[in-house]
Amino acid sequence: MNIPKEFDEIRPYSPEELPAVYDALLSDSGFMELVDRMFPSLSHEQFAALLRSCKTNQEVQEKIIYGVVQNIEKQHTDGVSLDTDALNPEKRYTFVSNHRDIVTDPTFLSKGLVDNHFPCTVEIAIGDNLLVYPWIKRLVRVLKAFIVQRSLHMREMLISSRRMSRYMHFAIAEKHENIWIAQRQGRAKDSDDRTQDSILKMMAMGGEGTPIERLIQLHIVPLSLSYEYDPCDYLKAMEFQLKRDDPHYVKTGANDLLNMQTGLTGYKGRVHFAAAPCMDEWLRKQEGMTDKNAFFEKAARHIDHEIFTHYRLYPCNYAAADMLRGGERFKAHYTEEEKKHFEEYLASRIALIDLPNKDEAFLRERILTMYANPALNKTDAEEQDKNGTAE
Repeated sequence: MNIPKEFDEIRPYSPEELPAVYDALLSDSGFMELVDRMFPSLSHEQFAALLRSCKTNQEVQEKIIYGVVQNIEKQHTDGVSLDTDALNPEKRYTFVSNHRDIVTDPTFLSKGLVDNHFPCTVEIAIGDNLLVYPWIKRLVRVLKAFIVQRSLHMREMLISSRRMSRYMHFAIAEKHENIWIAQRQGRAKDSDDRTQDSILKMMAMGGEGTPIERLIQLHIVPLSLSYEYDPCDYLKAMEFQLKRDDPHYVKTGANDLLNMQTGLTGYKGRVHFAAAPCMDEWLRKQEGMTDKNAFFEKAARHIDHEIFTHYRLYPCNYAAADMLRGGERFKAHYTEEEKKHFEEYLASRIALIDLPNKDEAFLRERILTMYANPALNKTDAEEQDKNGTAE
């Protein structure tokens, strides 16, 4: 395939480029340390032979990464499910999702698509702030990631955003790939999952026609991710306090790496992904809108509503909402034993936080908020449906 050169800096590697990239990875000690942890039963020679047998990025995912993700599911979850009933496996989609973990969100989705007989996985939008080592940048591009450049000046950011949008349109229309992109830059650390309309404005920079027609060309699917437990909850709470106590606090690359490692190997409980219907028909109904800003805001709120209503909630979400707000509004959704279990879990997470001026009451409130917000947002969205006030 003839891929425009303007995408060379950000796109996944092409199949023709893979052999040279494999050589670079296999000669990198950092990458090989990861291989030793992930594939302890394989010698370096055996792993190299397996990697080099993969002629495409999709083959790397199916021959190597699928088994890794399968092991993560077995060891660190109580089961992962994906509902794709609203989708057609023969079509390509841009999944716009809430975001919990940059490693497991798209990899669980890709494995679920394979299990549901979709012919291809997803190309993944990943921020360059997470690519802390050269081998990580090479690896994610082998695994069908394209790079979101974040550390740029305003004018450069606009140019980069336009290029990324053109690439997304190219990936859907010409490469016939699916795409995964988070609904906002970075994770919603309090789990109040709100779509940034700037993401949709970026997506509408590429393609042809009106903003509505350009978004239709990407075949957007709101994707709702529901993790029973977030392995990074205590790290997020700690970051909240660090930012509260020092407004100039900035996470380091080492912090990002720790979050990635914790998200990968931490316990997640039950995990469910649910794909809402593709937005094409909803978007066509908005074609009379002439105020672009109002349109993007309405589209963002529609995605939010779809994500909220497709959440799968767990007893801990309902218990957290009652513990946070007081009262027993959600009492019917959990037992006293389940509430006690969550209280013990909460105490164990706070105990992991090591700060010199540890504010336990604040940290408790932050973690409770993370688990409560999905229940509160889903309940509000269902009330809007019932009252006919939803977008």
